[in-house]
Amino acid sequence: MKRVLSTKILSLSQRELLLNSGIAFVEYDAIEIEFQDFEAPSTIQNAIVTSQNAALSIISKNLSIEHCFCVGDKTKAILEENGLNVTKTAQNASELAQFIAKSYKNEGFLYFCGNKRRDEIPAILQETKIPFQEIQTYKTTLVEKKFDQEWDGILFFSPSGVESFTASNTLGNTTAFSIGPTTAKALEEHTTNIVISNTTSVESVIAKTVKTLLQHA
Repeated sequence: MKRVLSTKILSLSQRELLLNSGIAFVEYDAIEIEFQDFEAPSTIQNAIVTSQNAALSIISKNLSIEHCFCVGDKTKAILEENGLNVTKTAQNASELAQFIAKSYKNEGFLYFCGNKRRDEIPAILQETKIPFQEIQTYKTTLVEKKFDQEWDGILFFSPSGVESFTASNTLGNTTAFSIGPTTAKALEEHTTNIVISNTTSVESVIAKTVKTLLQHA
């Protein structure tokens, strides 16, 4: 039986996707999220939202935002379900920043993010002289845990999750399944055995894991 490790606690339906395929799994949260209080204008023209956590923090403040620029379909869904207009959705931060630099170079932005945000968006906006302000809305803490067993696959959902796992473990010959190219880039420092999901969702990572491992069963 194939055995995988998920660096995120899965929902019941997500667990069933693995169990129904005959793959055994262990799960834990490689990171902890702590939402922080923050100040922001009640009415905002352009907001950059690169994670579901940032989206949830915005919703909690009941902010009025004319244009949301976000990363990932789940982030988009949270924003739209709460009545916010999503002008652009990209699959990673670099793609989103390049779109903004090309199409909105004469406007300013508020960037809602966590303490471990990636550098792509600030770097590209600074390079193209687009004014922006970072607002930190949540804090990510690494949960380091040592595992002695070997896995057929390990599921990763963020660069922070990669950082947390590899602080106490090595990947060896294990297949690393990544939720997207940004997480895959973080994995490249530790392994070349990387498989990227088709979309940036937990379900897509699981589907890719099942397909890949059972093909080689």
